[in-house]
Amino acid sequence: MYSEDGVLIGEFGQERRSLVKLANTPADLKHAVLAIEDARFYEHGAVDVLGILRAGLANLGSGARGQGASTITMQLARDLFLTKDKTFTRKLREIMVAYKIEAVRSKDDILELYLNQIYLGQRAYGFASAARVYFGKELKDITLAEAAMLAGLPKAPATFNPVVNPKRARVRQEYILKRMQELGYLDSKRYEIAVAEPLKLALGTTATPAAKPYAEYAAEMVRQQMVAQYGEAANTKGLAVTTTLNYATQVLAWTAVRTSLLDYDRKHDYRGPEGFIALPEGNAEREDTIEAALERHPNADALPAAVVLSTNSREVNAMTGDGEVHRITGTGLRFASRGLRSDAAINLRLRPGSIIRLYWGDAKKPEISQLPEVQGSLVALQPQDGAIKALVGGFDFEVNHFNRATQAIRQPGSAFKPFIYSAALEKGVGPATLVNDAPFSIKLDPNRDEVWQPKNDDGLSAGPITLRSGLKKSKNQVAVRVLDFIGVPYARDYITRFGFENKQMPPYLPLALGAGDTTPLQLAGGYAVFANGGYKVTPYLIREVRDSGGKLLYVSKAPQADADAPRVLSEANAFIMHSLLRGVAQNGTAYQTNQLGRTDIGGKTGTTNQVRDAWFAGYQRSLVAISWIGFDHPRSLGNNGAGAQLALPQWMRFMKPALKDMPHYEMPEPADVVKIGGEWYYRSAQPGQGFVSGIDMQNAVWPTKAEDTMSEDDESEGEEETARESEVMGSNDTLNFPGKRDR
Repeated sequence: MYSEDGVLIGEFGQERRSLVKLANTPADLKHAVLAIEDARFYEHGAVDVLGILRAGLANLGSGARGQGASTITMQLARDLFLTKDKTFTRKLREIMVAYKIEAVRSKDDILELYLNQIYLGQRAYGFASAARVYFGKELKDITLAEAAMLAGLPKAPATFNPVVNPKRARVRQEYILKRMQELGYLDSKRYEIAVAEPLKLALGTTATPAAKPYAEYAAEMVRQQMVAQYGEAANTKGLAVTTTLNYATQVLAWTAVRTSLLDYDRKHDYRGPEGFIALPEGNAEREDTIEAALERHPNADALPAAVVLSTNSREVNAMTGDGEVHRITGTGLRFASRGLRSDAAINLRLRPGSIIRLYWGDAKKPEISQLPEVQGSLVALQPQDGAIKALVGGFDFEVNHFNRATQAIRQPGSAFKPFIYSAALEKGVGPATLVNDAPFSIKLDPNRDEVWQPKNDDGLSAGPITLRSGLKKSKNQVAVRVLDFIGVPYARDYITRFGFENKQMPPYLPLALGAGDTTPLQLAGGYAVFANGGYKVTPYLIREVRDSGGKLLYVSKAPQADADAPRVLSEANAFIMHSLLRGVAQNGTAYQTNQLGRTDIGGKTGTTNQVRDAWFAGYQRSLVAISWIGFDHPRSLGNNGAGAQLALPQWMRFMKPALKDMPHYEMPEPADVVKIGGEWYYRSAQPGQGFVSGIDMQNAVWPTKAEDTMSEDDESEGEEETARESEVMGSNDTLNFPGKRDR
């Protein structure tokens, strides 16, 4: 899988394999493999009896685990036909199969099979494939140092993997080079040159941490689509998928989400170690135990897991998966200081065996940190056709595969209000319509006394204010009155043109406050309609698919705004909505966007009940981006967890560099709008000509359970609403607030 600009962002499949004849295998590699795996390969049969005796004596002398005695033929037998279970029965079978292989194959054939068959990590089978994966080279082009590095992988591809454990891989490499020198495969000069050669892993591959694609959530989406299209054969067909992602834009989104979540988490308390293990006394056993434990705590890029080796009130020493021991002192202990106190609770206490996270801040010194519990998402798409330019589904894919951009179904809060206001424009309402921002009560059920009393977030009511002001200040009482005026059935039907399904929208007035359900990606599709001037586009991620021979199997033909995409908003509606959303961005709840130095930004903040979800949905003509922050198991984000305090800063971290070189865009004024007294109106709904000048409540009643779906009851309710709306449309007088049905 590739970004649109050719960067490899992911690979899936059962294995990577390339076959190379022994005659085309570099001599250095053959010698390196023989030196470390089976120096007497050409001298013994299937089993090296002398080797077994020598290994046994060495192990008895050391009193610990030590040398093995598997020949190359025995290893090949195990890899081709047997399991890796460490049992006596399996070992006997391995020896028997090895004898059968030696009976029918020459030594050169066996070595060639081994070099092409053995697993070397990163899903690479055989040394030719491993050379490409680790070093980006053909096998014939690798250096002596690289050959020795690869030769160290068969014994333990994870332990000696230069990507995961560069320190251990380097120690193993030097040992192999020394063995090659001892066996006469190289002289002192070549040995010294190879030992001094710096490790240079391939750039632009998934094997290289420095070339991390930061697009794992998007890559998994592509994988699922390919499997849905081609079945399990997708893993073996050698497909090449070009996505719509832009690599630079994707990195910006990943950075924005990561920074925001770490900032939020560090403002809250340390929760204690992730786990605990008992540390053995012996160094070798200790390293093995630590390695096994850390495999259960995947690295989260800038927050690698580590096991505490020793601790006191002034320093902590901890080992990471690469075998490095890190000393944490001073400010590096500050965040976890509660865990170093003598009276710390057991779940907080830092002691040998504790599993912690490390973080390297601006000072480049290790600090004790933790994985954030809070999660976030950011999705950005091109509004002209729906092409997804960036998608981040959470803090770290390796830690948690759940994709919040597409799978987190949450209430959008006030970020949903613009869709209600767009519907209202079609009913004669305009930015200058006065709406009564005053408390009111609605009966939940006509047969019961329970009432709903929507409140503004700030608890204040402004009285009669314009629709524009109500949106800028995100007044809940205004939004509910507007929805009540246009009618819930009408609004639910209207909103489907933005890509939402009817079942996502509750058939009652809290819909105005975002009580429905959506995902960040779906919300991005809805806001794209405002950004592109009124056209419906469908978000998509795959641009083209080719087979292993380069034959084009699929190419996207996404409809384009201003061309073949369906128009779902009139030019007048799109223009006025853009004007309203620009007002929110410039001097409303999203005024922080002024820091971008642009006047062509539109957007809306959103915060749900009890501050469980923080949203910002914003756009410029070239890019729509949706920012969300919350917990997977919803709970309050705290007093400073509103959309403007959390989601908007995350959006700005992304959008500021993303729009750096983007020219300013001014949406053209359509013919069917007119400006009167500094405000925009439909030509067909000007003051005195169909414009609704004021709105108040209409004795609304919450639907009964039987009315909670679109049915015949909804249709009859819609007819009553239409009759009432006709009455309103025929009047142009400002309402006498707070009358209930005055016109």
